[in-house]
Amino acid sequence: MNNADLSWMLVSTLLVLMMAAPGLALFYSGMVRQKNALSMLSQTLLVFSLGVVLWFIYGYSLAFTAGNPLIGGFDKVLFNGMFTAADQQFSMSGTLPELLFASFQATFAGLTCALVVGSLAERTRLSAILVFTVIWFTLAYLPICHMVWFADEQNGGLLNSRGALDFAGGTVVHINAGIAGLVGAWMIGPRLNYRREAMPPHNLPLTFIGAALLWVGWFGFNAGSALSANENATLAFFNTMLAAAIGVVAWTLGEWISKGHPSLLGACSGAIAGLVGITPAAGFVAPSGALAIGLITSLACLWGVNVLKRWLRADDTLDVFGIHGLGGIVGALLTGLFNAPALGGPGTAAGNSIWMQLWIQLEGVLVTLVWSGVAAWIAFTVAKLVCGGLRVDADHEREGLDIRTHGETGYQH
Repeated sequence: MNNADLSWMLVSTLLVLMMAAPGLALFYSGMVRQKNALSMLSQTLLVFSLGVVLWFIYGYSLAFTAGNPLIGGFDKVLFNGMFTAADQQFSMSGTLPELLFASFQATFAGLTCALVVGSLAERTRLSAILVFTVIWFTLAYLPICHMVWFADEQNGGLLNSRGALDFAGGTVVHINAGIAGLVGAWMIGPRLNYRREAMPPHNLPLTFIGAALLWVGWFGFNAGSALSANENATLAFFNTMLAAAIGVVAWTLGEWISKGHPSLLGACSGAIAGLVGITPAAGFVAPSGALAIGLITSLACLWGVNVLKRWLRADDTLDVFGIHGLGGIVGALLTGLFNAPALGGPGTAAGNSIWMQLWIQLEGVLVTLVWSGVAAWIAFTVAKLVCGGLRVDADHEREGLDIRTHGETGYQH
């Protein structure tokens, strides 16, 4: 056991926890209308917590034990075998107690589930969100996690065995959640009077605070994925900072040129887009590659939330697909490009050419889009049947989810 690695991973786990609560919760809450502010805080916290519980019960076992190329087994249900109370012995995963590795990954599982609720904001039944989460977590998150991250010479995950690169979750987290959110937005339908009346964020300072917490927490997300206090963690750390910074600058300038004014919401969105883009690449590219990835991803997401969103005809309320889905796709593909030694990257162990690695990255993107999209459709369909519908009634939606669902309000007048 390496005490430096142990300390760093404990801190990283706390940083990723901070990304969800309060980071993502505040980020989402500030962007909805005042009457739904508490519902976003509540949904984010509840779904994240549900994901962590499911991870402990069976999620870790299905994601990180040997089974087949698509899913693991049940050997580690309830974290079986990680800790023996009688002799105080911990099983190890590299230089870390396996319990710590599983804890770190638990925050990823919960956060990915929580990301999806941004697409469903302001009109979805809480019961339907919870039923969806259980089913989608089981059918989509766990298989994709296993396929991408479970490494084993004989029984490795499908995409891992193919050589797909995903340092910290561009595919597992962002594309996975983004396509699920888009499917949900299509199935639930738009908010009342969507595109017929203005629906501005009610509290941008809250969103700014949430974005800042996400940025800081992302260092645990990316640099922590080195799973060690080493040089690779240092590279991922700086690449994360640089990609987010250029993301802010690129989105702001792009918005300034295209709309005539730079906005705080745009700057925050640019930071998140840059962070999403660098997530799969953080420890696999040079800083020059990180700069390019942050720049390209930010501009792609700016186009995604302003143009692609209209083409898709989906009320993706908080642009989960436009930033996380599209940003994850762009980042995953650019990882294959900038990982190449000719562009400053370390290359792959197999020595793949740029075109070969780009093809492998594209395979990972397509598998995730189709798998998660179908799983989301199944999950929302079952949730609709179980809960008697996916969305609240019109009067409920007009009054707001805070009062009608939770019986409380975030603001007293």
